[in-house]
Amino acid sequence: MAYGSGMSDQAMRAVGVLTARVILGLIFGMAGYWKTFELTPMGHAERPFIVPYADTWIPVWMLWATGTIIPVVELIAGWMVVIGWRVRECLVALALILMTVTYGHLLTEPLFNFNGHVIPRSLLLLVVAFTPGAADWFSVDNWLERRART
Repeated sequence: MAYGSGMSDQAMRAVGVLTARVILGLIFGMAGYWKTFELTPMGHAERPFIVPYADTWIPVWMLWATGTIIPVVELIAGWMVVIGWRVRECLVALALILMTVTYGHLLTEPLFNFNGHVIPRSLLLLVVAFTPGAADWFSVDNWLERRART
């Protein structure tokens, strides 16, 4: 325990991973909500996928599939990360989205600026991914694991 602090290092780590996990989940969950219920998955596929990438090597069917699936995955995985349920699986799904988005931006704009979009999400994802699951005290996953042991 640090001098002058009532919190142990483990408690501070739990607060830190909670903060990173909830912020990451909110970023993806809210984006997924907007893309799913306001823009709609079809609108998301058309505007940021079909129109800019129609003249690339990527088949149109793949653009439609990717463009319609991403909003729903962001919505579901984002909110699952917020509550801390099946976090590892959700992080893999969100990492795949980040890699897809990175490739897409670089395909059309090789010097795309990732500072405001990809880098913050990636850093938060890495913080949560590299923190041992047992340190995430305030998650459904941790609660289920503790419950299974009793």
